[in-house]
Amino acid sequence: MKNDKSNAIPHIAKSDVKRLFAAHVSSGKTAFFDAAGIDFVLGKRQGPFMWDLNGDKRLINCHCNGGVFNLGHRNGEVVQTLTDSLRELDIGNHHLISEQRAVLAARLAELTPGDICYSVFGVGGGEAIDLAIKMARGFTGRQKVISAHGGYHGHTGYALAAGDKKFYEPFGTPAGGFVKIPFNDIAALDEKIDDQTAAVILETIPATLGMPIPEASFFSKVRELCDRRNAVMIIDEIQTGLGRTGKMWGIEHFDVAPDIMVIGKGLSGGIYPMSATCFIKELETVFHRDPFIHISTFGGAEVGCPTALKVLDISSQPTFLAHVNRLAELFARGFEELQQKYPALLVRLRQLGLMMGIEFTDERLGPLFTKAAYEAGVFSVYAANDTRVSQFLPPLTIDEALAQEILARTDAALNGMEKMMQS
Repeated sequence: MKNDKSNAIPHIAKSDVKRLFAAHVSSGKTAFFDAAGIDFVLGKRQGPFMWDLNGDKRLINCHCNGGVFNLGHRNGEVVQTLTDSLRELDIGNHHLISEQRAVLAARLAELTPGDICYSVFGVGGGEAIDLAIKMARGFTGRQKVISAHGGYHGHTGYALAAGDKKFYEPFGTPAGGFVKIPFNDIAALDEKIDDQTAAVILETIPATLGMPIPEASFFSKVRELCDRRNAVMIIDEIQTGLGRTGKMWGIEHFDVAPDIMVIGKGLSGGIYPMSATCFIKELETVFHRDPFIHISTFGGAEVGCPTALKVLDISSQPTFLAHVNRLAELFARGFEELQQKYPALLVRLRQLGLMMGIEFTDERLGPLFTKAAYEAGVFSVYAANDTRVSQFLPPLTIDEALAQEILARTDAALNGMEKMMQS
């Protein structure tokens, strides 16, 4: 084991990492990357960049783990906030009243849309989605939950059942009471929603489905149907929240306020796991009989709350959001030119702010682009439920020069794909 004196963390050889990972973490992942010819083990990371453990390969992160790294890797302000927090705080105790959770929840109440004023914290998005569904069922006394085909809400119990069958079928029968409709199909929702419906849960833009952008009136009509049937409207903002779309929350583009909004990923600042189920005052009555009926030992850990608060402060700044929108315009123009240059490959850029998906002409091309982009120094992952699309999510903190470099590297990747297809 070698020890780099400039870093307190000991490291082992890359070959040993791959061997141990295959033997003790996931042989399947190791085999997948070997078959794809992607010989990369994550080492140093900073800002928009990730380096291979050996330091001989640098990638610009245009996936950001679904928005975890909205502010880049190891953002200086976020790291400093956590460092300061560690000097005074620890996990805390979920049974007790907490200053840190109170301050963070109050800030969320200021920033979230409509009448949302309460938050319960979790560690990950799936846990937060599970709570949202439990609350809707507890409040309405109903069981039916409507979600979208091809969606993804996490890998835990109710979250898994609300997502696409691809994620739960290998493990047997999912939790009951879930009904699926096509995304952006208000007629299908109108047909399925009834007086037994507890909730409708939808991602603002379903990333795993390839970032389809809903019609401008879709969510307002969802709101109307939920109100008509007294069903709870749950919006999953785990990937679209915190400035990713050019507004603080993606749902703001549609002038609609949900009853429950779930956030995560980016709330961590890429540093400390944090998610939140945010909801209107009426739904808080679910906890009145027994306020300890839902607990999360590590959810809203006090040591992480100042970090999440720092993320909110950065992401909500008007100058920050204006920067996101300027970058979005730059990428829109750039991809329009690329589409004209590669019409046999590219259909369009699906885009709302920097929530972007590159739509290709063929379902084989999303995976092929992932490989070609890797060779060109860009990390982009194809959408699992629509492989015609590659998810394209650069950090929101990049400058315009790096955005132009990303476009140039994307051009190189597409050029390589075109030559490969021609041969």
